Amino acid sequence: MTHHIEHHLTDALLMAYSAGTLPEAFSLTVATHISLCDDCRARLGAFDSVGGALIERAEAPPMAEGSMVAALAAAKSGRAADLTADTSPPPSGILPAPLRDYVGGDLEAVKWRAVGMGVRQAILPTAGGATARLLHIRAGAAVPDHGHRGTELTLVLQGAFMDEDDRFARGDIEIATEDLSHTPIADIGEDCICLAATDAPLKFQSWVARAAQPFLRI
Repeated sequence: MTHHIEHHLTDALLMAYSAGTLPEAFSLTVATHISLCDDCRARLGAFDSVGGALIERAEAPPMAEGSMVAALAAAKSGRAADLTADTSPPPSGILPAPLRDYVGGDLEAVKWRAVGMGVRQAILPTAGGATARLLHIRAGAAVPDHGHRGTELTLVLQGAFMDEDDRFARGDIEIATEDLSHTPIADIGEDCICLAATDAPLKFQSWVARAAQPFLRI
């Protein structure tokens, strides 16, 4: 049975994504959610239309000498990442198209690293400003209790987890800010796989987790 997505992106995140102002890790997470969520894809289309209309009415500033050459060079070098929403049918597998491009395939291509307590992670290569990682949480296992120094976006790709806020299953996205402290616990029935993006280190309550934090880059 297909899960009905209940937890969506905010208008602020969709507008920032449309304007191209999000850090790469956040853009990747938003693009991956949009590829799964008809509701957010439709809302993004509305924001894109408004932005396009504003651009058409605006007077274009003069282009600096050499800017076109620089833009073409960036595209050839791969620095201009394509994180546009993919509206094509998703391929078979767990990872949606925007994420598969970063991983280089589906789950079999992920290079997991154990972080303890039934949790594994794989940090994805993204530009500065925020960090993106895949998390594999064993069924029934818990991520250590933590708060946030900034914003954390967590998108469920397989299974589900619960915390003090709600339950999140495939396609659901949790937006955690500085006012949320929680202990995510994976459902017992299936391992939980998530894509998480953070723009600041987490605030762990356990001294053990805090001691390991610099090595795990969480």
